[in-house]
Amino acid sequence: MNTATQSVEQASAGARLLGLLARDLPPDRLTSDPLRTASYATDRSGAPRHGEPLAVVHALGTDDVCTVLRHADALGVPVVPRGAGTGLSGGATAGDGSLVLDLSRMNRIVEIAPDDQLAVVEPGVVTADLDRAAAAHGLRYAPDPASAALSTIGGNIATNAGGLRCAKYGVTRDSVLGLEAVLADGTVVRTGRRTVKGVAGYDLTALLTGSEGTLAVITGATVRLRPVPVETATLAAWFGTFADAADAATAITAAGIEPAMAELLDGPVLDAIDAARGTSLRGRGAALLIVQCDGAGARAEAERVGAVLEKRATSLTVAADDAEADALLAARRLALPALERLGRPLIEDIAVPRSRLAEAVRGIAEISARREVPVFTLAHAADGNLHPIIVVDPALSELPEAAWEAAGDIFALALRLGGTLTGEHGVGSLKRQWIAEELGAENHALQRRVKAAFDPHGILNPGKAV
Repeated sequence: MNTATQSVEQASAGARLLGLLARDLPPDRLTSDPLRTASYATDRSGAPRHGEPLAVVHALGTDDVCTVLRHADALGVPVVPRGAGTGLSGGATAGDGSLVLDLSRMNRIVEIAPDDQLAVVEPGVVTADLDRAAAAHGLRYAPDPASAALSTIGGNIATNAGGLRCAKYGVTRDSVLGLEAVLADGTVVRTGRRTVKGVAGYDLTALLTGSEGTLAVITGATVRLRPVPVETATLAAWFGTFADAADAATAITAAGIEPAMAELLDGPVLDAIDAARGTSLRGRGAALLIVQCDGAGARAEAERVGAVLEKRATSLTVAADDAEADALLAARRLALPALERLGRPLIEDIAVPRSRLAEAVRGIAEISARREVPVFTLAHAADGNLHPIIVVDPALSELPEAAWEAAGDIFALALRLGGTLTGEHGVGSLKRQWIAEELGAENHALQRRVKAAFDPHGILNPGKAV
C-alpha cells in the first residue's frame, strides 16, 4: 500500500470513529476543534510534535473508555491515554490521526479504608490530593514524585513513577495492590486484590504498572497507604564538589542507614533555584545533599547520618523544625521549574548501582565537557537514580545534535556501570531507540509478544516504550 492510499484510509477511519463517538458519547466528552486539541500533541517532556491529534475524548467513567477503545480497535485508530501531561519521556505525545483519551476528569477518591490501609481511586486523582485525603486518617500515599502537586495516580502507575521517598518506601509498583483496566478491544479486566499478600496467577498488576499505556488503559486502582511517620529529622550538607557529595551519599548506604530520602543537587541546579526563588543555596557549596529520616527512631538515625556526613561535608546543618525542612524540600521540588526558566530541558533519568553513583557523576561531567553541552544534574541519591538535564534554547525547532549525542553517551555510561536508561520516567518516545540495547534481543522480542497479546492491532499508544 502506498503512502497516499494509506493516508486516505487513515483519514476515513478517523472520520468514521468521530461519527461513532459523537453518536455513542454525551456531547461534552468529545473535542475535535484543532485549536483545543493542539495542546495534546506533546507533554511536559517537550518531545517533538508529529502532527496534531484527531480529537480528544474527556472520559468521565470506565464506560466511556470502553466505548472509545471498542470503536478505535475495530477501525485501527491509535489511542493515546493521557493524565495530566506531566510525563518527561514523551509517553503522552499524540500525532496525526491519533485519538487522545484524557482521563484527568476521572478524579474521584472512591474509598479510603483506614483499617486496611488502602485507597481505591480513579486514574485522574492528583497524587498530592490522595496524600492529603489519606492524612485525615493518619495515613499517607508513600510514592512522592516531584510533580506530586500536578501528576495523576494513573500517570504515576503508567510510568511506575518514583520520587523523593522511594529509597525507603519503593516506587509506585510497590504501592499498587490492584487495578481496573480496559484492554484494547474494550474488555474490562480487574487485577490484584485488596490484601497485602497474594500469589494466585501471574502478577498482571505489576505488569501493567509501568507499561506506559501500551497494554491497557487504567481506569481504577487500589493502592496501599502507610502510617504517617511519628517523627522526621532533616539534614542539609554542602560539599566542595558534586562528586564528593555523591561519595557521601554512597557512604550513608554503606553504613547500613536507610533514610526516607536523600536528594542531591549540583552547583548549576542550585544557581537556577537561587535565581528563581531569591535564595542563596549555591553560596554555601558546589553541591547540596538533603537527607531525611523518619519513624520513631528518626533522630537517632539522623545522628548516624550526621556522623557520616560531617567527615566529608564543608557545611552541615540539621533543620530546626518542620518549616525549615519543608523549605529545603520545596527547593528540591522546584528544581525542574527553575531549569525551565532557563530554556527547554531534555530530562534524562538514568539509574546505576548505588555503589557507582560517584562514577556516574564523574562520567556525566566528562561527557558534558567533551560534547560542550551544559548538564544540570540532580539525583535521588539513596537509590542511584540520577537526572542529568540538558537545557537548550526553546526557540530551536529541534534539539541540537550535540544534545542528542550527549544523551546517548549518558545512556551508554549508565549501561556500562550496570544501570538502566530510565529509573522512573519511563521510555516513552524519547528513549525508545535505545531500549533494545538495554533489554537484549531475546528479552525485547518477548516483550513485543506480550504487547501483541494485549493489543493485537497495535492501537494503544503506538511508538512508545517497546
